[in-house]
Amino acid sequence: MRAKKPDPVSPGASASGAAEAPPGGPLKTPDGRYIVVRGRLWRTSNPDLADAERQRLVAELMSARRAVRDAGDDEAARRRARALVDAAKQGLGERGPVWWTDGAPDLNRHLARNTPYAQWFEAQSSADGTT
Repeated sequence: MRAKKPDPVSPGASASGAAEAPPGGPLKTPDGRYIVVRGRLWRTSNPDLADAERQRLVAELMSARRAVRDAGDDEAARRRARALVDAAKQGLGERGPVWWTDGAPDLNRHLARNTPYAQWFEAQSSADGTT
């Protein structure tokens, strides 16, 4: 089963006017491209990945993160492990070329308040009392 592709919505608006966030999960932009953590945008995984492929890549990512942890002071092992983390994240669509096709820029790691999502983010922050 494939994940549902988000409806394309301009950054300042959403079809429902509300943020997409599971209970206790991170705030997600209306177009589904980013989650917001401490005010910063982080690119989400490609929603078009097949479930089996996503599960395989997530398992590789977790294994690579453990390898980074276990590398200790071994710089060569740490570099190899970080390369594996990067490869898994690129496979998931969280790094590298963007997975959307409308030509919108990649705003990964930008502060939401400095992006086209600023108005939407301010409304979310005001609604939950964080501003």
